[in-house]
Amino acid sequence: MLNIVDNQQEQKTTPLLRLGFRPFFLFGSLFATLSMALWLLTLKGVVSIEPLNGMLWWHSHEMLFGFTAAIIAGFLLTAVQTWTNIPSIKGGQLLLLLSLWGFARLLILSGSTSMLPLAMIADLMFLPLTAFFVGQRVVRIRQYRNLIFIPVLVLMSVMNLFTYLPSLGFDAAWQSRGMQGMTLLVTFLVAFLGGRVIPMFTANGTKTTKVLPIMWLEMSALASLVVVLVLLLLKDVADIAMLTGIVCLTAAVIHTIRQWRWRIWVTLNVPLVWSLHFTMLFIPIGLLLLSLHFFGASITLSTAIHSLTVGVIGGMILAMMSRVSLGHTGRMLQVGKLMSVAFIAVVISAIVRSIAVAIWPQWTIQLWVFAGCLWCLAFGLFFFKYLPVLSAPRVDGRPG
Repeated sequence: MLNIVDNQQEQKTTPLLRLGFRPFFLFGSLFATLSMALWLLTLKGVVSIEPLNGMLWWHSHEMLFGFTAAIIAGFLLTAVQTWTNIPSIKGGQLLLLLSLWGFARLLILSGSTSMLPLAMIADLMFLPLTAFFVGQRVVRIRQYRNLIFIPVLVLMSVMNLFTYLPSLGFDAAWQSRGMQGMTLLVTFLVAFLGGRVIPMFTANGTKTTKVLPIMWLEMSALASLVVVLVLLLLKDVADIAMLTGIVCLTAAVIHTIRQWRWRIWVTLNVPLVWSLHFTMLFIPIGLLLLSLHFFGASITLSTAIHSLTVGVIGGMILAMMSRVSLGHTGRMLQVGKLMSVAFIAVVISAIVRSIAVAIWPQWTIQLWVFAGCLWCLAFGLFFFKYLPVLSAPRVDGRPG
């Protein structure tokens, strides 16, 4: 366990660099807010910038491999200390990793094609380096059940590489493969972690009996996402639209059954729990929209995918950042009205960006802007509320 010597040493480190969740949650949420605001201003013609590979590429790439990757790193670098009781990186090492992430973001935004090789190297190093810091501690105590995160991080890095291939002369389809592949990998990670923690958090938060997992249902839910991922990667090289639609619809049914068992209705008075349940609902919603797209309905692939990126990824990130930030700073697991507003805002944002756009495509741009403003509100509120939490020492005086 972390001892008093660790605590004495820790006092020499600025609080913001004492554990991975602190800087990555703080700067990740700020980046999510500012980058979305910049995208909306560009969309409305208020500002004009030309980042690396164009504005559309920048928006898609940076939401996934900038913002999302930062939060994943912060979460895993924090969780690995809890799993292993081995101190995670902090101080100089953490600052180095954070600087690498920030450096890549600036190079990509600069738009200079001469900086493409350096931007790629910096960006593609981030997740593997995170995987090294996490894997090193897991392997040290032979806690192999948590090694699943290492190949997932490696695959995410491969998807990131795919997004750069068109700028190196490869087929343009590699960009969408990388973006969609990353979306499904993060969705898989959310489904995996959700199965681990949501029944437990629900039982603890509502003082009810924990729902025990049904192994075949859990395995089927996760396997279905892997199959969807593979089919999306292959959709441009094979005529598999009908098969993909059937698989997505089947996966939607499986995830609906899985989440119904978790009893969302008992959580409605506990924001830190219902926020997790509501974000998980967008897995079957997104899969249903994907199935309709591949069955030939007038729903774009982008609209369906955004149910996963905004609802599943954005919603889970906001809920977990709020919970982890409180727990790992020694605070009560309770949020006030502003964070409840933030949770509601990100849920409505996902509904507007996916379901509303699918129903009223003639209002697409207006709905995009509305959804984006709600996103900025949600993550802006998180940054505002958690800045003093993440930049101050733990209230109980312990390390972390």
